[in-house]
Amino acid sequence: MMQLLRRAAHFFYGIYACVAFLTVALPALVLIVSLPGLSNRRWMAKHSARFAFRMMGVPIRIRNTGSVPDASCVVVANHASYLDGMILTAVLPANFSFVIKQEIRKVPLAHLLLRRLGSHFVERFNRHRSAMDTRRILKAASAGQALAFFPEGTFEPEPGLRAFRSGAFATAVRAGLPVLPVAIRGSRGILPAAAVLPRPGRLEVEILEVLEEADYGADNPTIALKHRVRQRILAAIDEPDLTQPA
Repeated sequence: MMQLLRRAAHFFYGIYACVAFLTVALPALVLIVSLPGLSNRRWMAKHSARFAFRMMGVPIRIRNTGSVPDASCVVVANHASYLDGMILTAVLPANFSFVIKQEIRKVPLAHLLLRRLGSHFVERFNRHRSAMDTRRILKAASAGQALAFFPEGTFEPEPGLRAFRSGAFATAVRAGLPVLPVAIRGSRGILPAAAVLPRPGRLEVEILEVLEEADYGADNPTIALKHRVRQRILAAIDEPDLTQPA
C-alpha cells in the first residue's frame, strides 16, 4: 500500500513539475531567442533556470570548496541527467559557453536555444569535422572565452562516473586556462536517463578547487590533468568508478 501511494505521489509530482517547468521555459525560450545581445540572453537563461527549479520545488544547494576564477577558465562537470546543463546555467556566472555534442542539432528547439546562448557544437564521429571543431574551440578559449564541458559525453541510467574524453583538458592545456571541476549530485535521481517524468529530490552542486596551469605537470599534461580532475569529481559525487572492474 505504501509503495502504491509513493508511486502515485511521484506521478502527480512529475505532472506538476512538468507543468511548472513549461510555464517558465516557454516564455523564457521566446525571450532568449529574440533578445539582442549575447550577455542579455545568457542573463535571461540563468535567471529563468533558477526560477524554473524554484517553481518545480527543487532546491539547489551550492557548496564552495573552491571558487570560480575571475578570469576565463574551463569548467568540467560530471553528467548524469538532462538537467545538468540547466543546473550549470543556474549556478555559474552568465559568461560560459557550453561545448556540446553535434547530435543536439537533431532537437531543433534545443539547438536554437543553445546556439543563441553561444554554445559550441562538436562532431564526435567524423574525424575531419571533429578536428575543425576542436580548432575553433581552441581559438575561442585562446581568445578568453570561458567554456563548460561534460567530458563523459553522455549519461546512462546506471549510476557511476564514466571515462572522460580528453577535449576539455587538451583545450585548457593548449590555451593555458585554469580548470574548475564541478560535482553535481542528485540530478540522476530527479530525472534519470530512462524517466519520462521528474521525481522529487534535492540538487547539490560543489564547486571544487581550481587547478591552475602550474598544477598540470610537465609530462603529458593533458592526460595528467584529466586524471586529476576526474579523481576530484569522483571523490565528490558518491558514485562508483565505471572504468574499474566491479
